[in-house]
Amino acid sequence: MLLQQLVNGLTLGAVYTLVALGFSLVMGVLGILNLAVAELFMLGGYVGLTLMLDGQPLLVGLGAAALFTGLLGVVVERVAYQPLRNAPPIAPLLSTLGFSVIFQTVATNVWGSDPLLLPPELMDGRYQLGSISVGQAQLVVMATAVGMVAVLALVMRHTRFGYGLRAIAENRDVARLLGVPAPLVTSGAFALSGAMAGVAGVLIGLHYGALTPFVGVEVGLKAIAVMVVGGTTSIWGVLLAGPLLGVLEVMTVAFGGAAFRDMTVYGLMILTLLLRPQGLLGRAGGAQRV
Repeated sequence: MLLQQLVNGLTLGAVYTLVALGFSLVMGVLGILNLAVAELFMLGGYVGLTLMLDGQPLLVGLGAAALFTGLLGVVVERVAYQPLRNAPPIAPLLSTLGFSVIFQTVATNVWGSDPLLLPPELMDGRYQLGSISVGQAQLVVMATAVGMVAVLALVMRHTRFGYGLRAIAENRDVARLLGVPAPLVTSGAFALSGAMAGVAGVLIGLHYGALTPFVGVEVGLKAIAVMVVGGTTSIWGVLLAGPLLGVLEVMTVAFGGAAFRDMTVYGLMILTLLLRPQGLLGRAGGAQRV
């Protein structure tokens, strides 16, 4: 029972991790919370799952979701951030909130407010490992999340874009003096953030077998909690906090009841803010740790 719930928690935590990384990338570079990430997550799920329901393979669904939400991420950056980059931080925050409302409204009008249900035969295989039963969808979710994190690590450590992103996170003005194309790197951060959220949207649909236009609100808030616990600008902290909160949530439901699920997750977030505001692996200066 305990091991089974651990597997379930790691699966859920993998989705939270990808969405939280989407928040953390923009937060680390620009110091703003891009609230549109939560609805990009939802839109990516709808795009990818709709293609899969039409008979397209999983990789096509994931790729289309990543491309679609990545492009939308650039649109958000150009419209919601660039014109307001010299305004107080609350201005781009509210602007991205406006985009999230627009995206949710569009999804409701295109796909309807009723849940998009996946057929039971879609990835219904299960594998028995001793006393642990692992579903095919769970394996896909965890494998895809690990793959996305590995790609992100390679990009951050071994590409010019990654070097530029880390330089801007440390000091934007110095990075520009050294020749880093700040506008291009900023757009790339929004695109990568949106792409990761879109892939996570497909994964959450596979995990639960359904998707609604309002799933972004709940998962987005959980992802923000993950980011806070791990460290608002620490990618490695997010990688630690995502599985931690996923397991905590599932264990709470299994042994304490669903009524306490959100209380424990957000309680841990509040406790972190009180005792270690920079998060588990964050640092007090607020610079990005990648």
